[in-house]
Amino acid sequence: MANSKQTVQELFDKIAPNYDQMNNVISLGTHWQWRRKIQATEPIPVGSRVLDLCCGTGDWTIMHAQSVGKTGHVIGLDFSANMLELADKKVIAAGVAKEVTLVQGDAMHTPYPDNSFDFVTIGFGLRNLPDKLAGLQEMYRVLKPGGHVIILETSQPDSKLIVPAWKWYFTNVMPWLGKVVAQQKQEYEYLEETTQAFMTYDELITAMKTVGFRAVYFQRFNLGAAAAHYGTK
Repeated sequence: MANSKQTVQELFDKIAPNYDQMNNVISLGTHWQWRRKIQATEPIPVGSRVLDLCCGTGDWTIMHAQSVGKTGHVIGLDFSANMLELADKKVIAAGVAKEVTLVQGDAMHTPYPDNSFDFVTIGFGLRNLPDKLAGLQEMYRVLKPGGHVIILETSQPDSKLIVPAWKWYFTNVMPWLGKVVAQQKQEYEYLEETTQAFMTYDELITAMKTVGFRAVYFQRFNLGAAAAHYGTK
């Protein structure tokens, strides 16, 4: 599947109904633990203005809204209308509709002025952008001076004992789960390819520093299968 904006957008529109279920299955439910660990490592203060890029069905957006409270605000941006439709229902059910605005848009070209946000986050979305560096540059642009970026993404283990099992899981099990659970084998084969082709945690650190982020550091999860990267403008 070609990695163009249109085809990737169509893919996420298609997988939206099964997205939450598949996230739980593929990560064995641990993606919730990753977000909670990030929340403990880099708490978002009450009153903050947050942009959550590639927000999907809104799980991280809702967590941010609960953190910023009534005096803060969170914008969840995604290019999939179907994902945003599900996110809207979850935002309302969580009781944070006043704290959240959901916007359909392009993470590489957001409609916000320079220096607009205290935090910019992106969860499992950077690997799907056609130009990762342009995406990082856009995050840097819209952050206020001193603002923080948090990137949660699949990563690649470097242990010789873990790498074969990790490759086997993503090459064989993940597409099989897509076929059996979601009846979307082709779509999950594409997601498997983007996972394995994505930058290593060291390469992402270099890319973040290249666009200007400072105090860059990372936190690894599940023996390196995922990682959170943090940076300051």
